Parts: sequence; C-alpha cells; structure tokens
Amino acid sequence: MEIDLTDIIWQDDRHEVSFAELAELSGLSETELRQLVDAGVLVPNDPSKIQWSFGAHCVVTVRAVRRLRDDFELDPNALALALSFLDRIRDLEVQLGELRAQLPHRCP
Repeated sequence: MEIDLTDIIWQDDRHEVSFAELAELSGLSETELRQLVDAGVLVPNDPSKIQWSFGAHCVVTVRAVRRLRDDFELDPNALALALSFLDRIRDLEVQLGELRAQLPHRCP
C-alpha cells in the first residue's frame, strides 16, 4: 500500500473534517463510515454531538480503508481488524527505531 503525497497534508490534527467531508474525501459511503465508527476504527472528536467531526488524520485512515476494501473486498469487520494490525505494525516500527537509536554506532 502506497502513501499518497496528499495524505501528508492530512497529518495535521489542528484541522477538522465533518462526517460528510470525510465521506467525500474517502470515497466511502456514510453507512460504511458509521460502521467504522461503531467498530471503533474511527473516533469522532465529540461522539455525543449530533454532527460528528474528525481530526484531519482520519482522512488518511479512511483512504487506507477504501483501498483495502477495493483491493481485497474486505467487509467492515475485516477492515477493522486489518487496520488494527496496521496500527500495531506502525507502533512496533516506531519502537524498533527507538531501540536501534539507543545501540552504539558501528562503523562498517
């Protein structure tokens, strides 16, 4: 899976997107987005509000969901599982990088 250059723009969490904007930017239906919220993959900034808004980083997540759905024909539950695995892999890669940075530098 390749990161689109425009995805970098959406890493800034100071911006918010509405539920309708998220649907438009992702290519997912509002029903699919609601299923992702129900599964805990997407978390609205304030779930108690009637009009949900999301941090801009969610755009990257939902675009990845759409690509996974399209490429592998995954259902919402499988998408939630795949995303949890991808998040875990990213976390482990960060931890590995931090541990490698603590190792003494070796000359080749």
